[in-house]
Amino acid sequence: MLTSAVTPAERRVRLRAALAGTDLLRFPGAFNPLSAKLIQRKGFEGVYVSGAVLSADLGLPDIGLTTATEVAARTAAVVAQTDLPVVVDADTGFGEPLNLARTVQTLEHAGVAGLHVEDQVNPKRCGHLEGKSVVDEATAVQRISAAVRARHDPNLLVIARTDIRGVEGFDAALRRSQALVDAGADALFPEAMSDLDEFARVVAAVDVPVLANMTEFGRSDLFTHEQLRDVGVRIVIHPVSLLRLAMGAADRALDALAAQGTLAGEVPRMQTRAELYDLLDYEAYGDFDAGVWTFSLEGNRPG
Repeated sequence: MLTSAVTPAERRVRLRAALAGTDLLRFPGAFNPLSAKLIQRKGFEGVYVSGAVLSADLGLPDIGLTTATEVAARTAAVVAQTDLPVVVDADTGFGEPLNLARTVQTLEHAGVAGLHVEDQVNPKRCGHLEGKSVVDEATAVQRISAAVRARHDPNLLVIARTDIRGVEGFDAALRRSQALVDAGADALFPEAMSDLDEFARVVAAVDVPVLANMTEFGRSDLFTHEQLRDVGVRIVIHPVSLLRLAMGAADRALDALAAQGTLAGEVPRMQTRAELYDLLDYEAYGDFDAGVWTFSLEGNRPG
C-alpha cells in the first residue's frame, strides 16, 4: 500500500543476481506509475522508463528537451509503485561529466536499479532516426567512466548505450562497444542492430550482459524473446509499446465519441472499475484508514 516496501538496494542486488543467471530479463516500458504496477502483476522481470516516453508524455519530441529533474521525478514515482528493478534512460547525462555525475546520483537517490548513458551528441535524436551524431570515443569513454565513479552503490547497473551503428556502421559499433566495456560499463546497449547476427557478434565480443531494444517502427525487426535469448541477449526492453497501445486506443475512442456521441461501444475494451481498484489495492487503503480512524470525543468539553 502507498509505496513498495522493497528497498532500492535490494532491487539492485536482485538485478545483479538475475544477470548472473542465463535467462532473458524482460523490461516493458512504463508510461506512468500505474502501468508499472500492471507490468509487475503480469510477471515481468523489470520495468523500463524511456526518455522518449517521458518526452511524449510532456508533449515534446525526444530531442533532449527534458531535464534531469523531470526524469528523476517521474522515475521516482514509478519506482514507488513496483517491487521490480527499474532501469531508466539517462540520455547523454544532461551535460558534461560533472553534470552527468550529478544525474547518476540523482537517479540513484530516485531508487533506480540501473540507468543507461549514450554516446550521442547533444541535442540527441531517437536512436532509430536519421540525422543523429555521436561523440568521439574519448568523450564516450569519459561519460561512462564518470557514471561509474559517481555512483554510491556499487550495485547500481551502469549501462553503456552506443548509437554508432547507424552512423559509422557495425564494425565501428564493435570497437565502440569494447571501449565502453573497458571504461567500466556493467552492461551494453548497442542501438539499432540490423539483425540477430549482429546481436550475436556483439555478445561474443564483450564480457558483460547485452541489452536489446525492441521498439516498434525502428530499424531492427521485432525479434521474439526466444530468438534474443538464443543469441545470448540478457535484457530486452519494449520502451514505447504500452504508450503506443494506450494512445492508439485513446485515438480510436475519441473518434468513436465524436462520431457516435457515446463510448458505449468501447466499454467492453475498457479496464473496469473493479479491475482498476484491484490493481490499486483499493481495499487495503480502506482497511488501513479504518484501523487508524479511532479517535474519540469522549471526555471533551461540550460545545
